Amino acid sequence: MRIAILGAECTGKTQLAHTLVQALNQQGSASMVPEVLREWCAQQGRTPQSHEQQAIAEAQALRVQTAAPVAFLVADTSALMTAVYSDLLFHDSSLYSFALEQHRCFDLTLLTGLDLVWKPDGVQRDGPHSQAPVDARLRQVLDAHAIAYAVVYGTGSERTQCALQAIHQHLQMPRQGSPTEPAWQWSCEKCSDAVCEHRLFSRLVQGQPTSNS
Repeated sequence: MRIAILGAECTGKTQLAHTLVQALNQQGSASMVPEVLREWCAQQGRTPQSHEQQAIAEAQALRVQTAAPVAFLVADTSALMTAVYSDLLFHDSSLYSFALEQHRCFDLTLLTGLDLVWKPDGVQRDGPHSQAPVDARLRQVLDAHAIAYAVVYGTGSERTQCALQAIHQHLQMPRQGSPTEPAWQWSCEKCSDAVCEHRLFSRLVQGQPTSNS
């Protein structure tokens, strides 16, 4: 099973990837695909420019493709994150085709929620103001291309358990649906209706009032 963890900056993707691998190793072999962008920024001491985005996306995809076979492969982001950042930061949407094709190899996509306190982490992070636009764009792309995903909330072990719950439910459900519809839907205990969670978030982003209906 291949699991991709996507999300805006400072939403706990790397920490979740580590704790998931630890937990899943108790159920079978598990390993983690680290984030290329994090390593690139640490080596270069800066964030990549527009012309450097494609190479990072390709390197991230290659790591997934060449990973050793295990029962659970957890990827700390996919090429799709690079495509989203390239789109938002440089108004370049050219990476989506490649990134979406590569992302199809994943069995499950986890989207980290915006409920964690933002913390600085060197040159890689832009600031808390960047979280909502990235989260919104990710959801738009995933929904538009019928890529089902589970939103993960909570702090510490709660966040890990939320992700494990999504994984276990996915394993128990047969894949169904057409190529234009998500094969399954899942929501955490904080929201009994995944569609409702998406609707409420969209309204918040658009500045519209929310209601219980």
